[in-house]
Amino acid sequence: MKIEKIRELDEKELAVQSREMEEQLFRLKFQLGMGQMEGLKKLRALKKDRARLLTVLRERQLASARKGE
Repeated sequence: MKIEKIRELDEKELAVQSREMEEQLFRLKFQLGMGQMEGLKKLRALKKDRARLLTVLRERQLASARKGE
């Protein structure tokens, strides 16, 4: 997922996406534990996408905290 697309989402959509990514990560980690290495590329990409999403969430939190000061 591109960062531009992530920035277009609102807070609720970001939270939903984050939960879905966490579930997908769990499933992929489980598959890797079972010896299915097909998910390794997906796992890496998903981890990066989730990090981007969490970064945007944190940026918004900090921006709203600055406005409140």
